[in-house]
Amino acid sequence: MDLNSIPMLGCENAWITAGALMAALKNEGTAKVTNEQIDEALNRTKKQAIGGYCGLTGVCGIAPAIGACFSVIFGATCSKDRETATTMRIVARILGTIANETGPCCCKNFVRKSLVEATKIVKEQLCVSLPLVNENIACKHSDRHPHGCRKEKCSYFGKDTI
Repeated sequence: MDLNSIPMLGCENAWITAGALMAALKNEGTAKVTNEQIDEALNRTKKQAIGGYCGLTGVCGIAPAIGACFSVIFGATCSKDRETATTMRIVARILGTIANETGPCCCKNFVRKSLVEATKIVKEQLCVSLPLVNENIACKHSDRHPHGCRKEKCSYFGKDTI
């Protein structure tokens, strides 16, 4: 996310989110995530993470990105009950997390906060403990934000650590 080629706002951040979560689960090993499942989660994310929809519809692409991850892992489909309902509840929870960080929107913040929440959900739903290093992250991109950084309202602004 620190690369200048990754925009402050944009669907690239949703792809980073899905890829990071699936790769972490694959690397941890318990959930038996495959490369094919990672590809599927990214393909599903690409279909629903559409630029500007956070403001137009209230659905940031990062929420369906995390939803795609859990949907793939659970095997959720329209014809299934528990798997689909659980995935929808997870997406709603992620949207709530993101909504608490708006004003203006910042995809880099949304990625970080959503992955923190997703890590909690992974523990609850899959009994998998993923490492959480979020507390030490400092954003170095406040000057790049096209709508103005939230600054002190953001928990990643102005920290001295990485």
